[in-house]
Amino acid sequence: MSSSRAVLRKKRKKRIVRLSLLFVFLSLFAAGILFALDIFYSGYKATDSIYQKLGPEKNQRAEQVEVTKDPFTVLLVGLENQEGGKGRSDVIMMISVNPKTEEITMLSIPRDTRTFIPDAGYEDKITHSYGHNGIESTIDTVEEMIDVPVDYFITTNFDGFEDIVDTLGGVTVDVPFDFKAQLTGSLKWKKYYQGEMDLNGNEALAYVRMRKSDPRGDIGRNERQQQVIKEIIDEGTSFSSITKIDDILNDLGENVKTNIPPSKFASFVKLYSKLKNTQINQLSLKGYNDYIDDVYYYIPDQESLEEITLSINQTLDGESSYNSFEETELNTAKNDN
Repeated sequence: MSSSRAVLRKKRKKRIVRLSLLFVFLSLFAAGILFALDIFYSGYKATDSIYQKLGPEKNQRAEQVEVTKDPFTVLLVGLENQEGGKGRSDVIMMISVNPKTEEITMLSIPRDTRTFIPDAGYEDKITHSYGHNGIESTIDTVEEMIDVPVDYFITTNFDGFEDIVDTLGGVTVDVPFDFKAQLTGSLKWKKYYQGEMDLNGNEALAYVRMRKSDPRGDIGRNERQQQVIKEIIDEGTSFSSITKIDDILNDLGENVKTNIPPSKFASFVKLYSKLKNTQINQLSLKGYNDYIDDVYYYIPDQESLEEITLSINQTLDGESSYNSFEETELNTAKNDN
């Protein structure tokens, strides 16, 4: 009798354990569903608020591009003083991606670059292009200058830049040399030391904007911009950032605009997870400084523009842009000697 009771007790214990485990599993499963729904709902609201469709007169390929398979370009624009839509495009970066060949090129265009602005009808600093007709004017200007189609754009103001960096817990950068830069808001001076440094949003913004103390001028500034953008993307797509998704999306929704359809966001994340370790071919626009009517300009070298156009189009066409670019550099060096 006692042995049969013992058997029943063991069975009851096993049943209780199984039920407990089942309850825990179902609870976790339900919590996971609720968390996923919360992310989806928040993400839908945020992506819906940041989506900005371009005018019908823009003849773009964006609707036909399948980002996990087709080559495409993205124009990143950092806006300054954008009250009333009359801001300036302070940071301009063109990224071209070929998912099949796994090639990526990145070009930073100095803000003082003198070029033809179609909406203005005359040459001016490219930073003023945004003030004529918003992002569409900047897109037209970039396409006119380097003869490469812009499929997608992403704009952000500096508040958005700071908020996103802070939400991600900051970024780690490799400072190329010692310098001081003034922080926005507080106007305090921040000392940057050569080597790795952890920066918050306010410090990261000053880091990418500084140029007067850079011995390489706009070229050095552009490289620091590329460095920080990559750090933001790396951190933003990491697993640890999933728990911050609500805050990140809220930051995006308030400060970012893009013509990337919300339905394509998952494809971009999937593609980046595949290409995040790919070496980026960083292009540099050569030129010289000049004053025209007492106004400072960066005058782009025409040969450099042609080389950049060729390199980006070769990336989009699936050809090897690295070899041709290196050959051009070698030929230039030989001619100089």
